Amino acid sequence: MRILLHVCCGPCTVYPLEVLRKQGHEVEGYFFNPNIHPFREFKRRMNALVEFSEKKNFKVSIDRNYGLTEYLRRVVFHENMRCAICYDMRLEAVAERAAAEGFDAFTTTLLYSKYQGHAMIQEKSEALAQKFAVQFLYQDFREGWQQGIDQSIALELYRQPYCGCIYSEQERYDKKMQKSLLTR
Repeated sequence: MRILLHVCCGPCTVYPLEVLRKQGHEVEGYFFNPNIHPFREFKRRMNALVEFSEKKNFKVSIDRNYGLTEYLRRVVFHENMRCAICYDMRLEAVAERAAAEGFDAFTTTLLYSKYQGHAMIQEKSEALAQKFAVQFLYQDFREGWQQGIDQSIALELYRQPYCGCIYSEQERYDKKMQKSLLTR
């Protein structure tokens, strides 16, 4: 199949791309991540993806528009649903693009992370597959978590320390918040 792979970053692409290629799929990437904050982090992730794509002969389209304003417009006052809103924004963009460009299916590197909501991603992607009349390929890439990390380190790719949004950045670095999350 010809698959459009939503790419959140270079390191998270390593294992899913390898698996999909081994399965015989023709894979192209699409970087669309309006959630990433701050702007420097957005640029670092794009640059790491470009570096990875060149090393692995991986065709990738990159939406270079910094979409933080639109992301915040949708999330503010709905912070408890921020991941669901973020998934909607990114997965709808990839499903629509996959349909418009004649791909057989779409999937996402979000399915590589053990920190993402797989059931929610799968449910939302299946609904979008129906909406745009393009297949969603679900595959649990978490089994290759450490392998992908090891390979991204060997490739000397920039590895980010948090999911990407302003809220996950705070959760990563705010010591008070970390303590409150542990006591819940």
